[in-house]
Amino acid sequence: MNWNLKKISELTIEELYKILKLRSEVFVVEQQCVYQDCDGKDESSYHLYLEDKGEIVAYLRILPRKISYEEMSIGRVVVKKSYRGQSVASEMLKKAIEFIEEKLNQMEIRISAQAHLINFYGSFGFKAVTEEYLEDGIPHIEMLYKK
Repeated sequence: MNWNLKKISELTIEELYKILKLRSEVFVVEQQCVYQDCDGKDESSYHLYLEDKGEIVAYLRILPRKISYEEMSIGRVVVKKSYRGQSVASEMLKKAIEFIEEKLNQMEIRISAQAHLINFYGSFGFKAVTEEYLEDGIPHIEMLYKK
């Protein structure tokens, strides 16, 4: 299994296709949520993903400041169903936070988390900063990480 971190211009067409396939598989099909996944933010983002035997099994994007929020942001956090429960999401989030702090020299990260994941993100130091709200029909909450 290999971790990769790339800007969109560094992704091959196959990698981009596999990323979009995984995002669609989980967010649209599994969670039964119709929304505009290709939102124009991927072009500015870093793409962190785990590849296993040619398949992308975990992914998130790291968004620069002022794209979604004033702060850096992490979004589209997804793990293929068959890889859940193996600490893949935890490892991926640690890698993203480390990259943001050490390589981009940013110490604040804002996310829009699905409400049922508050404790997961809280374990990394994210704190709820809004009331719960609906985003694409799913309860979410904004959370902020400050080093």
